[in-house]
Amino acid sequence: MMINKHRGEVGAVLDGRPWTLCLTLGALAELESAFAADDLPKLLARFSAAQLSAQDMIRILCAGLRGGGHSVTLEDVAEMRADGGAAGFARIVAELLTVTFGTTENSVSDKKTIC
Repeated sequence: MMINKHRGEVGAVLDGRPWTLCLTLGALAELESAFAADDLPKLLARFSAAQLSAQDMIRILCAGLRGGGHSVTLEDVAEMRADGGAAGFARIVAELLTVTFGTTENSVSDKKTIC
């Protein structure tokens, strides 16, 4: 699996299979709609609060998988498994958001509790 973090890609193993995730512009527009955010700064503010529900993580992972070129549904993602369970999913989401939005002192990846 060839991952290019400079292009916003992350790799993840879900259901024992390697996947590429990327929050493309289309994937970000999908998330703006799903989270009723008017723009990217509002979407980032929501994610930076680091209080994401399981449903939030499913939506983010699904958008990232679709942005990575995979044809998946929210239902598909909801049934997937990751090493480490919920903490494993949280790590993948944090990494995806970090490569997409960059890092700051208040970055999602710096938070100890994401869900």
